[in-house]
Amino acid sequence: MGNGLSDQTSILSSLPSFQSFHIVILGLDCAGKTTVLYRLQFNEFVNTVPTKGFNTEKIKVTLGNSKTVTFHFWDVGGQEKLRPLWKSYTRCTDGIVFVVDSVDVERMEEAKTELHKITRISENQGVPVLIIANKQDLRNSLSLSEIEKLLAMGELSSSTPWHLQPTCAIIGDGLKEGLEKLHDMIIKRRKMLRQQKKKR
Repeated sequence: MGNGLSDQTSILSSLPSFQSFHIVILGLDCAGKTTVLYRLQFNEFVNTVPTKGFNTEKIKVTLGNSKTVTFHFWDVGGQEKLRPLWKSYTRCTDGIVFVVDSVDVERMEEAKTELHKITRISENQGVPVLIIANKQDLRNSLSLSEIEKLLAMGELSSSTPWHLQPTCAIIGDGLKEGLEKLHDMIIKRRKMLRQQKKKR
């Protein structure tokens, strides 16, 4: 993103008050994507129903260094029939949040397939991915190392920066830390793209 922007625009976009990041929330149905979105929006648990299309919210988040950043989230339904539409939402995105249900061992292979499919799309090469290991509060949830192995994170392209974050979306544990990591990866990528552009 940003290849078609003028230098003046890229300077403005690097100033904190103008920062807004386009983030797509993906994952299988019932992983907790919408719960994540509304926990971030309202800082409270909101009872949700399966998403038939998408939900979108602009949310201001204060990160650890007291910097306020605006994220424009697109929470896209995870039912199998909706997944072919995911690539339309990831076009020109700054980051992808991929939510997995840490308890649903049986569907981890399916989650892996979808994660690898979306990160291999040419337009998504190099786009930072935050994998949210949701429902970590439950006793039978998988450990982070088990999830990393089952999702074959080491097999993602070397150009795809990623971070695996343990969370409990219902109470919000781990979400802010995950967003800080995602923000760091996005800023790092933007700097790298700017440097590549200057070399041309």
